[in-house]
Amino acid sequence: MTEREVEYLISQAVKARERAYAPYSNFAVGAAVLTGSGAVYTGCNIENASYGATCCAERVALFKALSEGEKDIRLIAVAAEGEKPVPPCGVCRQVMVELAPQAEVIMVNLQGQRERRTVEELLPAAFVKSSMR
Repeated sequence: MTEREVEYLISQAVKARERAYAPYSNFAVGAAVLTGSGAVYTGCNIENASYGATCCAERVALFKALSEGEKDIRLIAVAAEGEKPVPPCGVCRQVMVELAPQAEVIMVNLQGQRERRTVEELLPAAFVKSSMR
């Protein structure tokens, strides 16, 4: 990934955050994924009064990419307000392991702090498809 691609992806995650529907937590999150084809898909967290029906920004962006036929997710940017960059939740990490196992994840806060990890670093010893054989 070029620095220009990284910066663009982060800007799209920050922009997606502005569309979050978070009336319960008041914690807006935006995400953007870069695919092998060069396409970018964004997502924001969408909450629901039935908390289990809530969907995180990372999953929204990943699901949009896959629903459009993308299979090669290279980079995932996640933007949220926090003292430090905010990591993906456990459910999102599990989804990343299945849908974007080779991806890198860049977590950013609104002050510009960044942390970069691979999906494997975020969820070592993951439960995967082969675990069920």
